[in-house]
Amino acid sequence: MVAGVGGGNAIRGSRVGAGPMGEAERGQTAPRQDVTYYCSNEHRTLIAFSVEAQAPDAWDCPRCGLPASLDSENPPPAPRIEPYKTHLAYVKERRSDAEAESILDEAVKLLRARRKSGDIIF
Repeated sequence: MVAGVGGGNAIRGSRVGAGPMGEAERGQTAPRQDVTYYCSNEHRTLIAFSVEAQAPDAWDCPRCGLPASLDSENPPPAPRIEPYKTHLAYVKERRSDAEAESILDEAVKLLRARRKSGDIIF
């Protein structure tokens, strides 16, 4: 039998002087104000700010990520999410098919000329 293991009188997980005793040791906490924000999914978020700080008009909801405001009756609407566009979709917005054909023909002619002159081997 090992002596001292599993004894029942010790207070486990604490030592004398291991942590702060209370507010007197740490100092006084700054005065705070609680501000409630509301999102369009009816989530309520309570944020504590210093009394000296001005609370922002908008805050991102930590539950859904939507914008939240101080007005519980009129929370901000969800932002419109633009669909993902490929590079080709953006190019097609800027150029007509005729312009694209013209640019392609010009690039092919330039490539063939460089191949004939020996600039490009492949």
